[in-house]
Amino acid sequence: MNTIVDRFEKIKLKISSLKPIKPVNIIAVSKTFTLDYINPLISHGHLHFGENKVQEAIAKWSGPKKENQNLKLHMVGKLQSNKAKDAVKLFDYIHSVDNQKLADALSKHQLNLNKKLNYFIQVNLGNEIQKSGIPVGELEAFYNYCVNEKNLKIIGLMIIPPLEDNAEKYFKTLAELNKSMALAHTSMGMSADYLEAVKHGSTFVRIGSSIFGSRSKP
Repeated sequence: MNTIVDRFEKIKLKISSLKPIKPVNIIAVSKTFTLDYINPLISHGHLHFGENKVQEAIAKWSGPKKENQNLKLHMVGKLQSNKAKDAVKLFDYIHSVDNQKLADALSKHQLNLNKKLNYFIQVNLGNEIQKSGIPVGELEAFYNYCVNEKNLKIIGLMIIPPLEDNAEKYFKTLAELNKSMALAHTSMGMSADYLEAVKHGSTFVRIGSSIFGSRSKP
């Protein structure tokens, strides 16, 4: 078995051993890796892949997505509003909706392109100045704006916990927030902490290096 497929299957086993209440979608975050390297996982039948740069994703995924319409592409990085049109054309999920200008752009372009994407609102629970995300105090108003005024299909909340802190407490808080808003999904957990995220009900985990190995910095 190919190395990345083997790693992927081991991750699936670890997740299933936790007996999650809801199905867990593994997003294989393939940023910086070539399509040749990723192809064994596509051939294995995996469908969910993540990228964090729009231009790289266009170059890499435009062909495969035309050939296999079941592939689902997730934008997991910071998205600038001037890239929203290209993102709506290619991606199926955007995990990083974090400001009104971006919501406006996404709404406009999905209407013009006759597409309906799935969106997560990124929440900044750690109140980190350097990190994107909506502060908790503004979350409800922003959610209502996205759904009621911009017709965005918000399916859940997303978080990137502070590196130096205990991730699990942030997962617990986000899960509670998500439940209070009656949202179906959460996007939380990466290679280092995805099992803790699953314990708190994460339905989308964003896993890169544990599947593909260490990457060179772009």
